[in-house]
Amino acid sequence: MREAAFIKQSKSRWEEFEKVIRNPQKAEPDRLAELFIQLTDDLSFARTQYPESRTTRYLNDLASKVHLEIYKNKKEDKNRFITFWKEELPSVMYEVRKPLLYALIIFLVAGVMGAVSARYDDTFVRLILGDDYVNMTLENIKSGNPTNVYADADSFNMFLQITWNNIFVSFRIFAFGVLASLGTAFMLFYNAMMVGTFIMLFFNEGELSQALPVIMLHGTIELSSIVIAAAAGFTMGNSLLFPGTYSRLESFKTGAVKGLKIVIGLVPFFIIAGFIESFVTRYAFMPGSMKVLIIGLSALLMIYYFLIYPIRLKRHGKF
Repeated sequence: MREAAFIKQSKSRWEEFEKVIRNPQKAEPDRLAELFIQLTDDLSFARTQYPESRTTRYLNDLASKVHLEIYKNKKEDKNRFITFWKEELPSVMYEVRKPLLYALIIFLVAGVMGAVSARYDDTFVRLILGDDYVNMTLENIKSGNPTNVYADADSFNMFLQITWNNIFVSFRIFAFGVLASLGTAFMLFYNAMMVGTFIMLFFNEGELSQALPVIMLHGTIELSSIVIAAAAGFTMGNSLLFPGTYSRLESFKTGAVKGLKIVIGLVPFFIIAGFIESFVTRYAFMPGSMKVLIIGLSALLMIYYFLIYPIRLKRHGKF
């Protein structure tokens, strides 16, 4: 290829590189790395075909600048942890507002369906929750503590098991999004139906007023996190279904990264929920004001960080 044709073919791309270099603080580290790879390819070609030309010197200078910016970013990696929680995750949550709404609607609809089915069909409760669990719950109700299931196990072992299970469920709900979002929708629907059935079991036995506040001590964060994990799955699945102007593969990779950031960001919240369920929920007869305080603070945490805070950052141009 003649040098003039090579320049004409690549000029627009090099101009984009120059713009990124002039404003490196606005460039993602991954994007800088991608630019560096493309530049080194061009530079390698130029060195082979036009070793003494101005084009080769220009590309060498440009590649050096990109390499320098990558090196700077590596030194700033120690701040990445803080940046992730302050800006990166909230930025993704702002972008996935619609999938989050869809996930919430599916959860509520499935929960209501489970509750209505359990209300008018005793066999449905046992089908969804299993005979052993239903029988154990009924025995606890007879003994005067409907939620005694939370007080039976060793606190620390319970914490490890519950936290691990919740994290596993959230990653599975997210991963099933690869099935064009249908897998995530099914997993969310089934889990929500279980919740509705479980709550209606206590209602049918006249114990809902005692059981529901106890369940929601940990359930406020836990159930909210499950819905958010489903939004992550929908984000990945929808990126495969609706690639827009990107190739399907590139769109999927972008959606998968966004979804993965969300489920990783949920891990600390599942740890908090697991701690409450293992060490706090067992005290079913604590003062009502304490229950209201814990549930209220939990709801405020989830609503503010995953809904209000991202909107505030967007309005102030933080991402």
